Amino acid sequence: MNMSNWGKTSNISYQQWRDPEISVVTFRGTAGDSLRHDEEDQCGDYEVYTTGMHTVDLGERRTGQDPTEDTFTVEDAVEAIGFGKFQWKLSILTGLSWMADAMEMMILSIISPQLHCEWMLPSWKVAMLTSVVFIGMMFSSTLWGNISDKYGRKVGLTMCMMWVLYYGFLSAFSPTYGWVMVLRGLVGFGIGGAPQSVTLYSEFLPRKSRATCVMLIEIFWALGAVFEVLLAIWLMPTMGWRWLLGLSTAPLVVFVTFCFWLPESPRFDVLSGNRENAMKTLRLIAADNGKTMPLGKLIANKQEERGRIRDLLTPQYRRTTLLLWFIWFANAFSYYGLVLLTTELFQAGDACGVITQGAKTEPKCNLECKYLTLDDYKDLLWTTLAEFPGLFVTLFVIDRIGRKKSMAMCFLMFSVCILPLYACVGRVALTVFIFIARAFITGGFQVAYVYTPEVYPTATRALGIGTCSGMARGGALLTPFVSQVLLKKSVYLTLSVYCIFCLLATGASMLLPIETTGLGLQESSRITAGQEEMKTGQMSNGSEASPTQTSYGSSYNS
Repeated sequence: MNMSNWGKTSNISYQQWRDPEISVVTFRGTAGDSLRHDEEDQCGDYEVYTTGMHTVDLGERRTGQDPTEDTFTVEDAVEAIGFGKFQWKLSILTGLSWMADAMEMMILSIISPQLHCEWMLPSWKVAMLTSVVFIGMMFSSTLWGNISDKYGRKVGLTMCMMWVLYYGFLSAFSPTYGWVMVLRGLVGFGIGGAPQSVTLYSEFLPRKSRATCVMLIEIFWALGAVFEVLLAIWLMPTMGWRWLLGLSTAPLVVFVTFCFWLPESPRFDVLSGNRENAMKTLRLIAADNGKTMPLGKLIANKQEERGRIRDLLTPQYRRTTLLLWFIWFANAFSYYGLVLLTTELFQAGDACGVITQGAKTEPKCNLECKYLTLDDYKDLLWTTLAEFPGLFVTLFVIDRIGRKKSMAMCFLMFSVCILPLYACVGRVALTVFIFIARAFITGGFQVAYVYTPEVYPTATRALGIGTCSGMARGGALLTPFVSQVLLKKSVYLTLSVYCIFCLLATGASMLLPIETTGLGLQESSRITAGQEEMKTGQMSNGSEASPTQTSYGSSYNS
């Protein structure tokens, strides 16, 4: 190894020298060089073994190894193949799962007032009807993530979508409140696996396209929410909520019909030791996109231990994981709270009653049993359309100011838009402020979906999204008791709760230790503290990292 190139090719920090557990650092050559590995033990001229501060030993090449043979990683192959016809088809299919998820969520704000009046339910039972769905999602999100990390992304996503289709359709035939509770809870259990579509989708995307594509696939969420409102306008006045529940499973029918086409992620195949399947999938994608595969052999670093929660809480991930759990909690708490709050405030209209307690006055919304009117549905549709500008605004800034600042901006703007609601504003102003607030909280949610799979390695990526989604469902579980129950007692207190949570989430977003903009998806579950310092330093300095540096972990052995 030419020692004059040492400073150009190595990234060994002082902290790495001091850490006796850091045993292998893999080097990639500079531009024009090839990364060379031995297929079996992967020891070559580009690996350095460190056993302490004082000894460095270069590994010897195995006899008979072809010195001109090139190797490549899945990350290299995905970058070479790029974005094309295959990714467009994958976008549509995975987008259908998002559309179904959005429709099942939007149903909650539509059927709750209907059952409240039809079955004369008290407000706590109405809140439980919503919460039971999120209870199912909260308990299942980690399970679906574990299944996806251990048995494959395709397996986990297909199973959960079939589950939602079955129980979603059955819930349309619920004879009593108890049956609605049980079946909608089972639907929620299945929906907990829907975020795994992002895991699968992101692992097929090249670095430059990833943020844009993951953001754009969220358009299917917005389409699902809008379609659900339009379906309700058509069905609720004449055919009722049972037909609404049954026909809302239409996107799932399409997904399940075509799910046989879904390929397994090559990143998962490589990590599970199935290099042949990974190569087969990559060749099919290259042929579909009209591109050529990189020359050489695919590096397959098998990792037996996958999908372990304790790997999310190791020193290099603990801070990131805890902050992300809170961010996802606050995001879902605020997003679903605003969705439910919209229905309640629209029913109250611009005639908020005033309770006088001594010298203290406070608006109180009149929340007795009321069926949703056509005007309510129209305003609900307008505020739902806010999903689209929210996505496009966030899409514009996410690669310009970074993931962390984008999330912080969305939380802060949500809080600012909630403040005018402290006044008893009229219906038009109410619609405008809710529209803007929903646009920003939607954008923040989608940035979290971009950031989370980027920050975790392949071995725990699905579980990372699953646990974050589980925390989000915990926030969604609690929010009905604020937006539907607490609102009946105090409008001021209800709005204050949402403002405070979003302000705290603004700070949490800025405290995240890693900015993932421009970084490749990491393959190994081992990242050294020195590497994190290198990544953070690169992004804070605004420098453009090289492909080797941005693919942090793709060439590191687990």
